[in-house]
Amino acid sequence: MYDMQVSSKLCSLMSKTSVYLSAIPNGYVGMAMVFLADIPPHHCRLPFLNSSSYGGPGYNLSLPTEEVKGEVTLSRCRRYAEQGALDAGSNQSTEHCLDGWVFSKERYMSTIVTEWNLVCDDAWKAPFTLTVFFFGVLAGSFCSGIISDRYGRKHTFLVTMVLQTLSSLLQSTSNSYEMFCVLYFVAGMAYVSNYCAAFVLGAELLSKSARMSFGILGVCSCFAAGYAILPLFAYFIRSWRTLLLVLSMVGFLYIPLWWFIPESPRWLITQGRFQEAEAVIRAAAKKNGITPPADIFQLEPNADAKTTENDTGGQNKYTWLDLLRTENLRNITIMNVIIWITLTMSYYGLSFNTPNLDGDPYINCLFAASTEFAGYIFVWFTTRYAPRRFTLPFTLLVGGTVLLLITFVPEELSALTVTLAMTGKLVVTGAYAFVYFYTMELFPTVVRNMGLGVTSMAARIGSIVSPYIAYIGTYHKTAPYILMGSISLVSGVLSLSLPETKDEKLPEFLSQVKQLRWFWQIKKPADKDCQEVHIEE
Repeated sequence: MYDMQVSSKLCSLMSKTSVYLSAIPNGYVGMAMVFLADIPPHHCRLPFLNSSSYGGPGYNLSLPTEEVKGEVTLSRCRRYAEQGALDAGSNQSTEHCLDGWVFSKERYMSTIVTEWNLVCDDAWKAPFTLTVFFFGVLAGSFCSGIISDRYGRKHTFLVTMVLQTLSSLLQSTSNSYEMFCVLYFVAGMAYVSNYCAAFVLGAELLSKSARMSFGILGVCSCFAAGYAILPLFAYFIRSWRTLLLVLSMVGFLYIPLWWFIPESPRWLITQGRFQEAEAVIRAAAKKNGITPPADIFQLEPNADAKTTENDTGGQNKYTWLDLLRTENLRNITIMNVIIWITLTMSYYGLSFNTPNLDGDPYINCLFAASTEFAGYIFVWFTTRYAPRRFTLPFTLLVGGTVLLLITFVPEELSALTVTLAMTGKLVVTGAYAFVYFYTMELFPTVVRNMGLGVTSMAARIGSIVSPYIAYIGTYHKTAPYILMGSISLVSGVLSLSLPETKDEKLPEFLSQVKQLRWFWQIKKPADKDCQEVHIEE
């Protein structure tokens, strides 16, 4: 055993800063598809008109019309079957775009949509690209903890950062849609592994009082900074290959982190590498100008007694099935799974729906990133002063209500629609950051990591579905907001039943998990069917 309170105070400021600054690339890797896969206006190519420009002369007479988002425009996927008849009428038969498409270059020089014609019958491929990414995130969520526990926090953190950078770099050279997707899957695995490793490494280097600020004001805020950088790069770089290349190159700036970030002393201790752990702590002390105690590693008072009490003197091993073993823990698990799925669905759905908002997509994306900062600051203050049972329901209910209000906004008030969408994203972002810490406090120590793992993996269901919610917005403006607002309201009502955890001792065993607090139920004692035996000496 050792005094981690001392070692936490000795950690270098350079190390902490380097860890959360590494979240900046995470902010634009996942969100870059807002611009990389945007769908420009397009219509069928008509070779007989000898024009390769969008909306060239004669196209309005040779293409049928259709209604998109309440506006009548030239058909995106059909043309009149009798080519060359410039006086074609609406009663003529139509056919598919047999000669390809012409895309508008008013906003983009190229996207992956224009590169591989991901429109009409292949339109599903654009949102599916993000689905592939989130399948990679799902795989990374499952593997990253195992890899980190086996090979160390530092190595996992830095190797996944390199992997994320290289996979994004190779994506910019993709010669097929399939190659792009495979590399994006790898990027998704590296993305979540790096992000989680940053959280764990920072948390294990810091004291308990500093972890909340590190997580929300450090890692999460730097993620938002990377998100805010994205529209600035995209505004000046309108080719998807060049944009992805430039964004990837930023990752190489983090190579020097190898020499600044230490391994987690906590992990080194669990591996029995006491000398390396002591070297890390003494090096941090030297950088901070602090004199460490002569005996950094020391037995805590009554450590053996604590071990006996907590471990019940036996070899109690817990599995994933224990999350469903008692009624209280089963209810907590199911409720958190539902809330995490709906939160990720709303968070990513709002993020990817930015191009469908009226106005400039670059400004809208910048506003969306700005709401992340506001959301993180909001939840940081509320976690310090407000009850947990107030924070989560309040953010979900307010977010859902604001999103549903968009359906009543007249089309001519587009600025109000954008304002409401950004307000909804602000509170949903705050809830998304907060739920990590609230969930940790709800699960008992003996299955806390497994509980977080199950809810985090379940959340990928929401993120996998989210691109298709945004895709619906290309055809119907308000449908995504109706869907996301409704599920947010339902989750907000359900979250009212979760127990309070603020300033209370965290549960250690299954029997100490609190029951859900439905308004019509009388409070019951904790489950009695799974009491752990405590041996007193």
